[in-house]
Amino acid sequence: MKTSFQRIASVATLAASLLFPAVAVAKVSEQTLKNLNTAYQGESNAANRYAKFAEKADAEGNAQVAKLFRAAAASEAIHRDTHQKTILELGGKANAVELDAVTPGTTAENLQASIKGETYERDTMYPEYLALAKTDDAPAAIRTIEFALTAEKEHAKLYQEALDNLGKNAKADYYVCQVCGMTVTELPAKKCRSCRHDVKEYKKIA
Repeated sequence: MKTSFQRIASVATLAASLLFPAVAVAKVSEQTLKNLNTAYQGESNAANRYAKFAEKADAEGNAQVAKLFRAAAASEAIHRDTHQKTILELGGKANAVELDAVTPGTTAENLQASIKGETYERDTMYPEYLALAKTDDAPAAIRTIEFALTAEKEHAKLYQEALDNLGKNAKADYYVCQVCGMTVTELPAKKCRSCRHDVKEYKKIA
């Protein structure tokens, strides 16, 4: 037989369950969480590295390339933050960020290194991560990975163009979507083609 205290506790527990139903925690594989943490670390380092490359480009008189590096750094910072948010949303733990030491080379060398990194993410890393996230049926993971993948494709293209025209780079403005990190030289008419948010979400990078 239940004591008065036990009956009161049971009623309180039932009331709490009705008033505050348990929040469902999204299910996702441990590997996808590991992938997101790897991407989180990678984007954190990319944002820092590109900021350093921008300083080097400015020092060498390559103002247009410096602006591109700053735009890419801003984009990677958005990917960093969306990856972190997604990890927590999926019930995982975002590992402490460890920034690598950065020793910039010449602007040409920095562009070459950046193209290599973006190409790997575009062709190998993110497609693999995306495939698993889809197998997991994890919409939040799919979303943040697709945002990064779409932007990295554009970064690789912009870096290659900058390298091909180094020393005679035409002036251009860069805009970064604050939702998904998409990086463009011309604003879309109405919506970002990556996340479909309004064009007002784009920020011009100086």
